[in-house]
Amino acid sequence: QVQLVESGGRLVQAGGSLRLSCAASGRTFSTYTMGWFRQAPGKEREFVATIRSSDSTFYADSVKGRFTISRDNAKNTVYLQMNSLKPDDTAAYYCAASRSGTGLNKASYNYWGQGTQVTVSS
Repeated sequence: QVQLVESGGRLVQAGGSLRLSCAASGRTFSTYTMGWFRQAPGKEREFVATIRSSDSTFYADSVKGRFTISRDNAKNTVYLQMNSLKPDDTAAYYCAASRSGTGLNKASYNYWGQGTQVTVSS
């Protein structure tokens, strides 16, 4: 069982930056593919970014060039650095862990955090 706890969400002005963190329990964190998803009110939860055990990364087109996902296996933590934030980035952001797969498919994730709210004001 893996438990995930997100932090770092808050209200920020457009153009600003935030860094989200996701702390994971367990001794096999380094073997998991980790992902960030987001869900705005009334919308489906959507993929944002993923980082595999190999440290390869992949991003949604909407955040490419603005967001960076990284991981620190010594701290069992995955990060999402968000720059040049836009009002459209407003959503609850969720961290997730997958035992296998490319990390692009929401259904492949086995564990989810409770989410952290990011609100970007215009």
